[in-house]
Amino acid sequence: MTEREYNECVNHYADNVYRFILKNLRNEEDARDVVQGAFEKMWVNRLQVDNEKSKSYLFTVAYNHMIDHIRKNKRISLKDDFAEDSRGAAQQHSNAKRILDEALAKLSETQRSLVMLKDYEGYNYAEIGEITGLNESQVKVYLHRARLQLRAYIVRPENVI
Repeated sequence: MTEREYNECVNHYADNVYRFILKNLRNEEDARDVVQGAFEKMWVNRLQVDNEKSKSYLFTVAYNHMIDHIRKNKRISLKDDFAEDSRGAAQQHSNAKRILDEALAKLSETQRSLVMLKDYEGYNYAEIGEITGLNESQVKVYLHRARLQLRAYIVRPENVI
């Protein structure tokens, strides 16, 4: 990958990668750090990166950086998740976006990433498998289970608008 191709990659995919990471981390500063780390790694390894596969490489690196970040901050994240769960169960929800965000927050890191890659970013199963390191059938199974979990949460009587 040349410097010009790298710059084109940044221009084309920076927003998509940022949105994907932000939706999973739910923290703008952390998302910026993860995306910057992904682009930095891509720059360092640009001579080994095939320009045709730059999007997949970038999302894979960003996904792996995000998982590393989550693991480092797991105790804080778990504490925040428990606080959100206790508040969410006590309140009636009328905002569809908030309900969907809460449902996504209840998914595991892997499930949330798969849903975001498939339904938000529009990747196919093979591309998602490349990004996450899962095989195509694992992607399908995990995605199916995540959607069942989302549906179960969204259709709960207290969440019906």
